[in-house]
Amino acid sequence: MKLTGKIALVTGGNGGIGLAAAQAFVTGGARAIITGRNQAKLSRAASSLGDAALAVRSDILVGADRTELFDRIKSAYGRLDIVFANAGIAKGGSIAVATEDMFDEVLRTNVTAVFLTIQAALPLMSAGGSIIVCGSVAGKAGYFPGAGVYSASKQAVLAMARSMSAELAPKGIRINVLAPGFTDTEFGTAGLDEVSVHERNVALGRKIPVGRLARADEIARGALFLASDDSSFMHGAELVIDGGLSGATFGAEIFR
Repeated sequence: MKLTGKIALVTGGNGGIGLAAAQAFVTGGARAIITGRNQAKLSRAASSLGDAALAVRSDILVGADRTELFDRIKSAYGRLDIVFANAGIAKGGSIAVATEDMFDEVLRTNVTAVFLTIQAALPLMSAGGSIIVCGSVAGKAGYFPGAGVYSASKQAVLAMARSMSAELAPKGIRINVLAPGFTDTEFGTAGLDEVSVHERNVALGRKIPVGRLARADEIARGALFLASDDSSFMHGAELVIDGGLSGATFGAEIFR
């Protein structure tokens, strides 16, 4: 029960890594606020978490939604101890086919929304608080063809978090980045049927040193670590959980 009595916000908590992290936080003793843009998915996620969760349909990029979210948190709990800025999208394509609109959408969702989440959360946080930003191994490695836009967004939030740590450390608030590798969730599988998703995951798993994709709960344990006092001396750090992918020798070769 590492998080007993803590109040945690998880954006994009209606599925995948976000939901797994919310479950880990609740199991660890916290109360969790989860957000998402899809009300049906959000309701199912909230039901799975039980009475310790508050679900709020919210799009952080919409000012009215953002104000309502943090007003509700303040009214219900009065504070925030943990923020997991997890919401994001995976869109990409080669340099030739990526559009300006796609670039803007990915950067606004994966970078601007993270900044706005942190900015809005800070008035509710005090010393001892922990902010976790969901990065990606794609932000570290240069061998993902067609992922230039997505990779740029994830490298941006890493740089942002590291700079923010200089401001937040004197206030006793930690900010760190969780960088997953390929994870077995529906993230990035839009338009694929079940068979195609399975084939994709098997093919990707062969390229990862441990031979498989991560489970969402394995990534969530990293979020739990960063949320808890076990990581009390980590500021502006990046925790990579990728099955050895980014450390693989001649990484560029495995994606040919």
